[in-house]
Amino acid sequence: MELPRWQLLAVSEELDEAELAALKFLSREHVPRRRLEAARSAHDLFEALQERGALEAGNLAFLRELLYRIGRIDLLAAHLGSSLEQVERELQVSRPGGARVSPYRYLLFQLSEDITKDELMSFKLLLDGALPKSKLTPETTMLDIFIEMEKKGLLGKDNLSVLKGLCEKINISLWNRIEDGLNLFGQEEMLITEEETGSTGGPEGCLALPVAPEFPGSCNLPSQLEAYKMTSRPCGVCLILNNHNFAKARETVLEHKYLRDRNGTDVDAAALKNVFSKLHFRIEEHRDLTADGIRKTVNMFRCENHEDKDCFVCCILSHGKKGIIYGVDGQEVSIRELTTSFTVQNCRSLAGKPKVFFIQACQGNAFHKGVTIEADSAEQDASVERDVRFQLDCIPAEADFLLGMATLQDYVSYRSPREGTWYIQALCQHLESRCPRGENVVSILTAVNREVSRKTGERNAEKQMPQPIFTLKKKLIFPVN
Repeated sequence: MELPRWQLLAVSEELDEAELAALKFLSREHVPRRRLEAARSAHDLFEALQERGALEAGNLAFLRELLYRIGRIDLLAAHLGSSLEQVERELQVSRPGGARVSPYRYLLFQLSEDITKDELMSFKLLLDGALPKSKLTPETTMLDIFIEMEKKGLLGKDNLSVLKGLCEKINISLWNRIEDGLNLFGQEEMLITEEETGSTGGPEGCLALPVAPEFPGSCNLPSQLEAYKMTSRPCGVCLILNNHNFAKARETVLEHKYLRDRNGTDVDAAALKNVFSKLHFRIEEHRDLTADGIRKTVNMFRCENHEDKDCFVCCILSHGKKGIIYGVDGQEVSIRELTTSFTVQNCRSLAGKPKVFFIQACQGNAFHKGVTIEADSAEQDASVERDVRFQLDCIPAEADFLLGMATLQDYVSYRSPREGTWYIQALCQHLESRCPRGENVVSILTAVNREVSRKTGERNAEKQMPQPIFTLKKKLIFPVN
């Protein structure tokens, strides 16, 4: 029995070309190759899946799973009358109708999402000769490469040695992600080292892997984490501490005589207010606070009753140094002091609820080689905003905290007087685009890491690498609806 045509059309019209390519890749075990290649639209693909019995009226599990895998959670409720929780329950069920996308194929898809343009170019260069030149054009995507490798017998769920060799030459962390995923899905036996096999296979440097058993469907999938409740309206408070004018610090603290005003910080504050308003938070912005003013403001919200709220967010935009932030008077406030204010002992109405801190504040003097923009510290007259890698003692030793730092310990981060900071702007953009898809905030911060780490400044080409750390026990998903 077929699904209503209008329902498939409604979903297909929401999907772009890249999403269609992703769906076709994830469906390769379910639709013959020629039929897949002939599909020019998502609706064509859905009809092919119907022909193969993968989509039937009354059983939308596979369609729900496909949309879930590509991050289009928004379409579940809009067109299929389903929820994120329903899909996750289905993926845990060890039976037909549970997970149908093999872990092997989903891991490849995830890898394709993470690969940079430079890494993609490296794959093409290394595969020149192994794959036809016509398949290695500038338009070729990583999914296209995986498909061609499979056609040539260079890649398969029991044949990962060539892929491993390529990843080791380009970026070993790419293989580590595959390896971690294999371990997660109970496929440790596939991960044989060169020392254990005593031989190599495929291209130079590629390790020969033994034939592995078939990947399971959903029976070995890890149990899905429960999500924090986020249904209160407003969801909670988003406190923004926005320090711009540091004239008082320059006047009263000798070591801060070169500390510049943080031009561009209002662009960050506006972006934060915009996105967290859409995420149903009550916005509270406090500007140009002294160190004592920061403490008093944080204490005011610590003492507030959050019983009818689900979350607390605090965004700090200021100058600073390792482990501390500055008030506009140049006096120091420990990050640890601020986060500890919201432990169970100090704020019982937030017990068991997520406490989220985003810190954009100068914290170190070292540079990642690669920019110059405007500094959030007194030592440099460049436009570089210096932030430290988050110290473990900045976060309380208890559950339900998330701390996002703009950069690694002792390193700088960057602020444009016109466009705001790299970190806060990327954070807001990814929250706005990914929260409607139902993505976990931790995975969103990974995407922020990826975007910021790819940026390069215009003069000295310094780089930046943000760092999140958390003690969350559940998935944190900011709902839009």
